[in-house]
Amino acid sequence: MDNKFNENYIAFMNRDSNYEGMFIVAVKTTKIFCRPTCTARRPKPENIEFYKTAQEALANGFRPCKICKPMEMYGEAPEVIKQLIKELHVNPYKRLKDYDLKLKGIEPSLVRRWFKKNHNLTFQAYQRMLRLNGAFNNIKEGNMVTETAFDSGYESLSGFNSGYTNLFGNSPKKGGDKQIINLIRLTTPIGPMYAGATDKGLCLLEFTDRRMLETELKDLRRLLNAEILPGKNEHLDLIKKELEEYFEGKRHTFTVKLDTPGTAFQKSVWDVLLEIPYGKTRSYKQQAVILNKPLAVRAVGTANGSNRVSIVIPCHRVIGENGSLTGYGGGLPRKQWLLDHEYKYSTEIK
Repeated sequence: MDNKFNENYIAFMNRDSNYEGMFIVAVKTTKIFCRPTCTARRPKPENIEFYKTAQEALANGFRPCKICKPMEMYGEAPEVIKQLIKELHVNPYKRLKDYDLKLKGIEPSLVRRWFKKNHNLTFQAYQRMLRLNGAFNNIKEGNMVTETAFDSGYESLSGFNSGYTNLFGNSPKKGGDKQIINLIRLTTPIGPMYAGATDKGLCLLEFTDRRMLETELKDLRRLLNAEILPGKNEHLDLIKKELEEYFEGKRHTFTVKLDTPGTAFQKSVWDVLLEIPYGKTRSYKQQAVILNKPLAVRAVGTANGSNRVSIVIPCHRVIGENGSLTGYGGGLPRKQWLLDHEYKYSTEIK
């Protein structure tokens, strides 16, 4: 067995989500193919073949697994969940209870499990945070607190005041200078991502399994004096569209505005990252030289790692001086996938 087979097999045995989109596992004895994170029983290595795509596995006579559904994108929400989220974003003050879900023919336990797994929130908490998001913006625009409370679906002013204060740290009447970071979940060919944006621009784009994600969210709350709530804005609508185009190979540059707090040095490193052309790479040393800090290679690497807006600020395009792949928050398999993807489409016209 070659090294690549061993790497893939270990990832498959460990159900490593970093390898989602990297390969498909085909089982010779059952003629079924799976994604890397499938929860089904693991076959012996001699009974496995690896393919790059589901289409290749289909062409070789294998059929998709009913457990992990490899023909769908990893982490994609079921259609009923998509419709619920769409309905709530259209009318964030709507309150859907288990009874309402059953009237729609939706099993409440399915909804509860999905929101807990993918947002680490209950469905009711998700709805409550959407309502408070809208309430915050209404009060900031000068609307009366009492009117906002009842428009938000609260049955009492005291209940609204309590929920608002618990979330924002001060009462609705005091207002305050906090802002909102709206957060959405996106599905990509190499795994689900979180995107976050203030009214100024995109401040977060990370894979949901990134180990440092909680730290990044905490830092954003502090640096931007903000609360992170589910919701949408124009920047999130744009990044969703542009990211889809990027993964289709149709987009080489992004136009979404950015709101990226950091030190002056970090921002200078991120600015230089934005100058690396699509389909090209630079070494950390080259980046340091461009910054007129040729001895600060390690500091440049650290600033790269502090980038919270992956893909758009393309830290994946920075490699070791010897051409080797080095640290990437989304995992090295994804870094290689992104580089291969960009190289493939780099000669095509935008």
